[in-house]
Amino acid sequence: MRKVFVMPLLLVLILPVLSGCWNQKELTDLAFVMAMGIDKGEDKKFEVSFQIVIPGNVSTGQNGGAQGLPIAVYTSSGDTLTEATRKATKVISRRLYYAHTNLIAVSEEIAKDGLLDILDALDREPEFRTTTELVVTRKIPAIVLVSALANLDKLPVNKITKEIDSTEMMLGENMSVNIDDFLSGLVSKGKEPIVNGFIVKGEPEMAGKSADLQHTKALAILGAGGLAVFKKGELTGWVENENARGVVWILDRVKGTSVHVDWNGKKDAITMAIIRSKTNVSVKFKNGKPVIHVAIEDEGWISEANTAVDLMNPKDIEKIDRQVEIEIKQQILASVKEAQKMKSDIFGFGERVHRKNPKYWNKVKRNWGEYFANLEVKVKVDSYIRREGIRTKPFWSDFNQ
Repeated sequence: MRKVFVMPLLLVLILPVLSGCWNQKELTDLAFVMAMGIDKGEDKKFEVSFQIVIPGNVSTGQNGGAQGLPIAVYTSSGDTLTEATRKATKVISRRLYYAHTNLIAVSEEIAKDGLLDILDALDREPEFRTTTELVVTRKIPAIVLVSALANLDKLPVNKITKEIDSTEMMLGENMSVNIDDFLSGLVSKGKEPIVNGFIVKGEPEMAGKSADLQHTKALAILGAGGLAVFKKGELTGWVENENARGVVWILDRVKGTSVHVDWNGKKDAITMAIIRSKTNVSVKFKNGKPVIHVAIEDEGWISEANTAVDLMNPKDIEKIDRQVEIEIKQQILASVKEAQKMKSDIFGFGERVHRKNPKYWNKVKRNWGEYFANLEVKVKVDSYIRREGIRTKPFWSDFNQ
Protein backbone atom coordinates (compact mmCIF):
# COMPACT_ATOMS: atom_id res chain seq x y z
CA MET A 1 0.00 0.00 0.00
CA ARG A 2 2.87 2.31 0.87
CA LYS A 3 4.42 1.76 -2.62
CA VAL A 4 1.24 3.05 -4.26
CA PHE A 5 1.82 6.47 -2.65
CA VAL A 6 5.65 6.55 -2.95
CA MET A 7 5.88 6.09 -6.74
CA PRO A 8 3.65 9.04 -7.72
CA LEU A 9 5.50 11.18 -5.17
CA LEU A 10 8.86 10.33 -6.77
CA LEU A 11 7.53 11.16 -10.23
CA VAL A 12 6.37 14.56 -9.04
CA LEU A 13 9.76 15.28 -7.45
CA ILE A 14 11.82 14.48 -10.58
CA LEU A 15 9.60 16.40 -13.02
CA PRO A 16 11.53 19.70 -12.55
CA VAL A 17 14.78 17.89 -13.33
CA LEU A 18 13.39 16.44 -16.55
CA SER A 19 12.28 19.79 -17.93
CA GLY A 20 14.96 20.58 -20.56
CA CYS A 21 13.77 23.96 -21.82
CA TRP A 22 15.06 26.19 -19.06
CA ASN A 23 17.25 28.19 -21.50
CA GLN A 24 15.19 27.95 -24.67
CA LYS A 25 15.45 30.82 -27.14
CA GLU A 26 12.76 31.71 -29.67
CA LEU A 27 14.08 32.24 -33.19
CA THR A 28 12.13 35.48 -33.45
CA ASP A 29 14.11 36.82 -30.50
CA LEU A 30 17.55 36.12 -31.98
CA ALA A 31 19.80 38.07 -34.36
CA PHE A 32 22.06 35.57 -36.15
CA VAL A 33 25.56 37.04 -36.45
CA MET A 34 27.22 35.63 -39.58
CA ALA A 35 30.40 37.72 -39.44
CA MET A 36 32.13 40.21 -37.15
CA GLY A 37 34.56 42.99 -38.02
CA ILE A 38 36.89 44.57 -35.48
CA ASP A 39 38.38 48.01 -36.13
CA LYS A 40 40.08 50.63 -34.01
CA GLY A 41 37.70 53.44 -33.10
CA GLU A 42 38.13 56.72 -31.27
CA ASP A 43 40.14 56.80 -28.05
CA LYS A 44 41.59 53.36 -28.94
CA LYS A 45 38.20 51.74 -28.43
CA PHE A 46 37.13 48.66 -30.35
CA GLU A 47 34.71 49.44 -33.17
CA VAL A 48 32.84 46.18 -33.79
CA SER A 49 30.59 45.55 -36.78
CA PHE A 50 28.03 42.74 -36.89
CA GLN A 51 26.80 41.16 -40.11
CA ILE A 52 23.31 39.91 -39.28
CA VAL A 53 21.29 37.74 -41.61
CA ILE A 54 17.74 38.74 -42.54
CA PRO A 55 16.07 35.30 -42.69
CA GLY A 56 13.09 36.39 -44.78
CA ASN A 57 15.37 37.63 -47.55
CA VAL A 58 17.38 34.43 -47.89
CA SER A 59 14.50 31.99 -47.54
CA THR A 60 14.40 29.10 -50.01
CA GLY A 61 10.81 28.11 -49.37
CA GLN A 62 8.02 27.80 -51.91
CA ASN A 63 7.39 31.51 -52.02
CA GLY A 64 11.12 32.30 -52.20
CA GLY A 65 12.85 35.09 -50.37
CA ALA A 66 11.98 38.75 -50.44
CA GLN A 67 13.73 41.19 -52.75
CA GLY A 68 15.54 43.03 -49.95
CA LEU A 69 19.17 42.74 -48.96
CA PRO A 70 20.18 39.46 -47.27
CA ILE A 71 22.07 41.14 -44.42
CA ALA A 72 22.07 44.14 -42.15
CA VAL A 73 25.22 45.56 -40.55
CA TYR A 74 25.26 47.23 -37.14
CA THR A 75 28.20 48.77 -35.28
CA SER A 76 29.04 49.30 -31.63
CA SER A 77 32.12 50.42 -29.72
CA GLY A 78 33.68 49.72 -26.34
CA ASP A 79 36.92 49.53 -24.39
CA THR A 80 36.70 45.73 -24.59
CA LEU A 81 35.11 43.33 -27.02
CA THR A 82 32.55 42.31 -24.41
CA GLU A 83 31.53 45.90 -23.78
CA ALA A 84 31.17 46.57 -27.51
CA THR A 85 28.97 43.53 -28.06
CA ARG A 86 26.74 44.37 -25.10
CA LYS A 87 26.38 47.99 -26.18
CA ALA A 88 25.07 46.70 -29.49
CA THR A 89 21.77 46.01 -27.75
CA LYS A 90 21.13 49.76 -27.93
CA VAL A 91 20.68 49.53 -31.70
CA ILE A 92 19.66 45.90 -32.25
CA SER A 93 16.19 44.77 -31.18
CA ARG A 94 17.15 41.10 -30.86
CA ARG A 95 19.67 39.16 -28.81
CA LEU A 96 22.94 38.55 -30.67
CA TYR A 97 23.48 34.86 -31.37
CA TYR A 98 26.97 33.67 -32.37
CA ALA A 99 26.55 29.95 -33.00
CA HIS A 100 26.47 30.54 -36.78
CA THR A 101 29.31 33.08 -36.99
CA ASN A 102 31.60 31.96 -39.82
CA LEU A 103 34.07 34.83 -40.02
CA ILE A 104 36.03 37.21 -37.81
CA ALA A 105 37.72 40.04 -39.71
CA VAL A 106 40.24 42.27 -37.97
CA SER A 107 41.75 45.38 -39.53
CA GLU A 108 45.45 45.65 -40.24
CA GLU A 109 45.60 48.44 -37.67
CA ILE A 110 44.19 46.19 -34.94
CA ALA A 111 46.46 43.32 -35.98
CA LYS A 112 49.59 45.48 -35.68
CA ASP A 113 48.63 46.35 -32.10
CA GLY A 114 48.06 42.64 -31.41
CA LEU A 115 45.13 40.27 -31.13
CA LEU A 116 45.73 39.24 -27.53
CA ASP A 117 43.02 41.55 -26.17
CA ILE A 118 40.27 40.05 -28.33
CA LEU A 119 41.15 36.37 -28.42
CA ASP A 120 40.13 35.51 -24.86
CA ALA A 121 36.61 36.86 -25.36
CA LEU A 122 36.22 34.84 -28.56
CA ASP A 123 37.62 31.69 -26.97
CA ARG A 124 35.58 32.03 -23.77
CA GLU A 125 32.11 32.73 -25.23
CA PRO A 126 30.21 29.39 -25.03
CA GLU A 127 28.05 30.12 -28.09
CA PHE A 128 31.01 31.08 -30.24
CA ARG A 129 32.76 28.41 -32.31
CA THR A 130 36.56 28.63 -32.33
CA THR A 131 36.53 26.91 -35.74
CA THR A 132 35.41 30.28 -37.13
CA GLU A 133 37.60 31.62 -39.95
CA LEU A 134 39.96 34.46 -39.02
CA VAL A 135 41.18 37.02 -41.59
CA VAL A 136 43.04 40.35 -41.61
CA THR A 137 41.81 43.13 -43.89
CA ARG A 138 44.56 44.96 -45.78
CA LYS A 139 44.40 48.74 -46.30
CA ILE A 140 40.66 48.72 -45.59
CA PRO A 141 38.61 48.76 -42.38
CA ALA A 142 37.17 45.40 -41.34
CA ILE A 143 33.65 46.84 -41.63
CA VAL A 144 34.12 47.11 -45.40
CA LEU A 145 34.60 43.35 -45.63
CA VAL A 146 31.71 42.64 -43.27
CA SER A 147 29.39 44.97 -45.21
CA ALA A 148 30.28 43.75 -48.70
CA LEU A 149 27.61 42.03 -50.79
CA ALA A 150 28.06 39.17 -53.26
CA ASN A 151 26.33 38.07 -56.45
CA LEU A 152 26.88 34.31 -56.45
CA ASP A 153 26.18 33.62 -52.77
CA LYS A 154 23.04 34.63 -50.91
CA LEU A 155 25.08 35.21 -47.77
CA PRO A 156 28.17 37.37 -48.45
CA VAL A 157 30.17 35.67 -45.70
CA ASN A 158 30.00 32.44 -47.70
CA LYS A 159 31.88 34.09 -50.57
CA ILE A 160 34.86 34.75 -48.32
CA THR A 161 35.04 31.31 -46.71
CA LYS A 162 34.48 29.56 -50.05
CA GLU A 163 37.12 31.73 -51.69
CA ILE A 164 39.69 30.68 -49.11
CA ASP A 165 38.78 27.02 -49.65
CA SER A 166 38.97 27.31 -53.45
CA THR A 167 42.31 29.14 -53.45
CA GLU A 168 43.70 26.55 -51.05
CA MET A 169 42.48 23.80 -53.35
CA MET A 170 43.59 25.29 -56.68
CA LEU A 171 46.26 27.97 -56.16
CA GLY A 172 48.07 27.01 -52.96
CA GLU A 173 48.74 30.58 -51.80
CA ASN A 174 46.19 30.56 -48.96
CA MET A 175 44.88 28.08 -46.45
CA SER A 176 42.04 27.99 -43.98
CA VAL A 177 43.05 29.46 -40.61
CA ASN A 178 40.56 29.50 -37.76
CA ILE A 179 40.72 30.86 -34.23
CA ASP A 180 41.89 27.50 -32.87
CA ASP A 181 44.77 27.47 -35.38
CA PHE A 182 45.82 30.97 -34.36
CA LEU A 183 45.69 30.17 -30.66
CA SER A 184 47.68 27.00 -31.24
CA GLY A 185 50.44 28.95 -32.96
CA LEU A 186 50.28 31.70 -30.35
CA VAL A 187 50.90 29.45 -27.34
CA SER A 188 53.23 27.06 -29.14
CA LYS A 189 56.92 27.03 -28.22
CA GLY A 190 58.69 27.32 -31.53
CA LYS A 191 55.95 28.38 -33.94
CA GLU A 192 54.19 31.65 -34.79
CA PRO A 193 50.71 31.96 -36.33
CA ILE A 194 49.71 33.15 -39.80
CA VAL A 195 46.35 34.48 -41.02
CA ASN A 196 44.83 35.02 -44.46
CA GLY A 197 44.74 38.58 -45.72
CA PHE A 198 41.82 40.11 -47.65
CA ILE A 199 41.75 43.14 -49.91
CA VAL A 200 39.16 45.02 -51.93
CA LYS A 201 40.12 45.77 -55.52
CA GLY A 202 38.47 48.52 -57.53
CA GLU A 203 36.25 50.93 -55.59
CA PRO A 204 36.06 49.97 -51.89
CA GLU A 205 33.40 52.61 -51.27
CA MET A 206 30.98 50.55 -53.41
CA ALA A 207 31.25 47.52 -51.11
CA GLY A 208 27.98 47.08 -49.27
CA LYS A 209 25.91 49.06 -51.77
CA SER A 210 23.13 47.21 -53.58
CA ALA A 211 23.88 49.27 -56.70
CA ASP A 212 27.12 47.32 -57.12
CA LEU A 213 25.10 44.13 -57.62
CA GLN A 214 23.52 45.65 -60.73
CA HIS A 215 26.85 45.55 -62.60
CA THR A 216 27.96 42.45 -64.49
CA LYS A 217 31.47 43.35 -63.35
CA ALA A 218 31.46 44.37 -59.70
CA LEU A 219 33.11 47.69 -58.90
CA ALA A 220 34.27 46.45 -55.48
CA ILE A 221 35.87 43.00 -55.68
CA LEU A 222 36.82 41.06 -52.56
CA GLY A 223 39.91 38.92 -52.89
CA ALA A 224 42.41 36.96 -50.83
CA GLY A 225 45.65 38.90 -50.50
CA GLY A 226 48.65 37.14 -49.03
CA LEU A 227 49.37 35.69 -45.60
CA ALA A 228 49.74 37.86 -42.50
CA VAL A 229 52.80 36.93 -40.42
CA PHE A 230 52.51 37.35 -36.65
CA LYS A 231 55.05 37.45 -33.85
CA LYS A 232 53.92 37.30 -30.23
CA GLY A 233 50.37 38.01 -31.33
CA GLU A 234 51.24 41.13 -33.36
CA LEU A 235 51.24 41.54 -37.13
CA THR A 236 54.84 41.90 -38.26
CA GLY A 237 54.61 41.61 -42.06
CA TRP A 238 53.22 39.84 -45.11
CA VAL A 239 54.21 37.08 -47.51
CA GLU A 240 52.56 37.06 -50.91
CA ASN A 241 52.25 35.15 -54.19
CA GLU A 242 55.04 32.55 -54.64
CA ASN A 243 56.43 33.33 -51.19
CA ALA A 244 53.04 32.55 -49.65
CA ARG A 245 52.94 29.35 -51.68
CA GLY A 246 56.34 28.41 -50.26
CA VAL A 247 54.91 28.73 -46.74
CA VAL A 248 52.01 26.45 -47.65
CA TRP A 249 54.48 23.95 -49.17
CA ILE A 250 56.48 23.71 -45.94
CA LEU A 251 53.36 23.41 -43.78
CA ASP A 252 52.22 20.47 -45.97
CA ARG A 253 48.95 22.22 -46.82
CA VAL A 254 49.25 22.25 -50.64
CA LYS A 255 46.16 20.60 -52.05
CA GLY A 256 46.65 21.90 -55.56
CA THR A 257 48.68 24.50 -57.45
CA SER A 258 50.58 25.01 -60.68
CA VAL A 259 54.27 25.41 -61.45
CA HIS A 260 55.58 27.12 -64.60
CA VAL A 261 58.93 26.34 -66.24
CA ASP A 262 60.79 27.65 -69.26
CA TRP A 263 61.32 25.55 -72.37
CA ASN A 264 63.07 26.14 -75.70
CA GLY A 265 63.96 29.64 -74.57
CA LYS A 266 60.30 30.56 -73.93
CA LYS A 267 59.42 31.80 -70.45
CA ASP A 268 56.74 29.85 -68.54
CA ALA A 269 56.17 27.66 -71.60
CA ILE A 270 55.13 24.54 -69.68
CA THR A 271 52.77 24.34 -66.72
CA MET A 272 52.58 21.39 -64.35
CA ALA A 273 49.43 21.18 -62.23
CA ILE A 274 50.11 19.58 -58.84
CA ILE A 275 47.55 16.96 -57.83
CA ARG A 276 49.31 15.39 -54.83
CA SER A 277 52.02 16.61 -52.51
CA LYS A 278 53.67 15.47 -49.30
CA THR A 279 56.12 17.44 -47.16
CA ASN A 280 58.39 16.07 -44.46
CA VAL A 281 60.41 18.39 -42.21
CA SER A 282 63.22 17.02 -40.06
CA VAL A 283 66.11 18.36 -37.97
CA LYS A 284 69.74 17.26 -37.93
CA PHE A 285 72.51 18.76 -35.85
CA LYS A 286 75.79 19.80 -37.44
CA ASN A 287 78.64 21.15 -35.31
CA GLY A 288 76.19 21.63 -32.45
CA LYS A 289 73.74 23.66 -34.52
CA PRO A 290 70.39 22.56 -35.98
CA VAL A 291 69.94 22.22 -39.73
CA ILE A 292 66.39 21.99 -41.11
CA HIS A 293 65.76 19.51 -43.91
CA VAL A 294 62.59 19.98 -45.97
CA ALA A 295 61.75 17.04 -48.26
CA ILE A 296 58.88 17.35 -50.73
CA GLU A 297 57.45 14.74 -53.04
CA ASP A 298 54.78 15.83 -55.51
CA GLU A 299 52.90 14.47 -58.50
CA GLY A 300 51.15 16.33 -61.27
CA TRP A 301 50.12 16.55 -64.89
CA ILE A 302 50.93 18.81 -67.82
CA SER A 303 48.09 21.33 -68.01
CA GLU A 304 49.77 23.56 -70.62
CA ALA A 305 52.57 23.12 -73.16
CA ASN A 306 52.91 26.32 -75.15
CA THR A 307 55.91 25.21 -77.13
CA ALA A 308 57.09 22.27 -79.22
CA VAL A 309 57.85 19.41 -76.83
CA ASP A 310 57.63 15.65 -77.12
CA LEU A 311 55.66 14.57 -74.06
CA MET A 312 56.13 10.92 -75.03
CA ASN A 313 59.88 11.25 -74.70
CA PRO A 314 60.97 10.04 -71.24
CA LYS A 315 64.06 12.26 -71.37
CA ASP A 316 61.97 15.38 -71.94
CA ILE A 317 59.59 14.39 -69.15
CA GLU A 318 62.52 13.86 -66.81
CA LYS A 319 63.97 17.25 -67.78
CA ILE A 320 60.64 18.95 -67.03
CA ASP A 321 60.53 17.18 -63.65
CA ARG A 322 63.96 18.54 -62.77
CA GLN A 323 62.99 22.10 -63.72
CA VAL A 324 59.80 21.86 -61.66
CA GLU A 325 61.88 20.70 -58.70
CA ILE A 326 64.18 23.71 -59.06
CA GLU A 327 61.22 26.12 -59.23
CA ILE A 328 59.54 24.67 -56.13
CA LYS A 329 62.83 24.73 -54.23
CA GLN A 330 63.34 28.41 -55.11
CA GLN A 331 59.83 29.29 -53.91
CA ILE A 332 60.39 27.53 -50.59
CA LEU A 333 63.80 29.09 -49.92
CA ALA A 334 62.42 32.53 -50.83
CA SER A 335 59.58 32.13 -48.33
CA VAL A 336 62.02 31.04 -45.61
CA LYS A 337 64.18 34.08 -46.33
CA GLU A 338 61.16 36.40 -46.02
CA ALA A 339 60.14 34.88 -42.68
CA GLN A 340 63.72 35.06 -41.42
CA LYS A 341 63.81 38.78 -42.18
CA MET A 342 60.80 39.16 -39.85
CA LYS A 343 62.36 36.75 -37.30
CA SER A 344 59.05 34.90 -37.09
CA ASP A 345 59.13 31.10 -37.21
CA ILE A 346 55.79 30.50 -38.94
CA PHE A 347 56.95 27.07 -40.09
CA GLY A 348 57.26 25.48 -36.66
CA PHE A 349 60.97 24.68 -37.05
CA GLY A 350 61.43 25.49 -33.37
CA GLU A 351 58.91 22.81 -32.39
CA ARG A 352 60.97 20.22 -34.24
CA VAL A 353 64.20 21.45 -32.69
CA HIS A 354 62.53 21.16 -29.28
CA ARG A 355 61.50 17.55 -29.92
CA LYS A 356 64.88 16.63 -31.39
CA ASN A 357 67.06 18.19 -28.71
CA PRO A 358 65.23 19.53 -25.62
CA LYS A 359 68.52 20.46 -23.93
CA TYR A 360 69.58 22.68 -26.83
CA TRP A 361 66.09 24.17 -27.06
CA ASN A 362 66.16 25.27 -23.42
CA LYS A 363 69.27 27.32 -24.22
CA VAL A 364 67.82 29.11 -27.28
CA LYS A 365 64.06 29.30 -26.74
CA ARG A 366 64.08 32.78 -25.21
CA ASN A 367 65.77 34.21 -28.31
CA TRP A 368 64.54 31.72 -30.89
CA GLY A 369 63.61 34.51 -33.31
CA GLU A 370 67.28 35.51 -33.54
CA TYR A 371 68.42 31.91 -34.01
CA PHE A 372 65.69 31.30 -36.56
CA ALA A 373 66.87 34.30 -38.60
CA ASN A 374 70.23 32.55 -39.17
CA LEU A 375 68.95 28.98 -39.36
CA GLU A 376 70.28 26.82 -42.20
CA VAL A 377 67.50 25.27 -44.26
CA LYS A 378 68.03 22.64 -46.94
CA VAL A 379 65.34 21.67 -49.42
CA LYS A 380 65.00 18.53 -51.53
CA VAL A 381 62.16 18.17 -54.04
CA ASP A 382 61.18 15.05 -55.99
CA SER A 383 58.62 15.83 -58.68
CA TYR A 384 56.90 13.37 -61.00
CA ILE A 385 54.70 13.94 -64.05
CA ARG A 386 52.02 11.26 -64.03
CA ARG A 387 49.82 12.43 -66.91
CA GLU A 388 50.18 14.59 -70.01
CA GLY A 389 46.52 15.52 -70.47
CA ILE A 390 44.44 14.33 -73.41
CA ARG A 391 46.98 15.60 -75.97
CA THR A 392 50.49 14.13 -75.88
CA LYS A 393 51.72 16.07 -78.89
CA PRO A 394 51.11 19.85 -78.70
CA PHE A 395 49.96 21.56 -81.90
CA TRP A 396 53.08 23.68 -81.58
CA SER A 397 55.10 20.74 -82.90
CA ASP A 398 53.25 20.90 -86.24
CA PHE A 399 52.79 24.67 -86.17
CA ASN A 400 56.55 25.33 -86.09
CA GLN A 401 57.41 22.97 -88.95
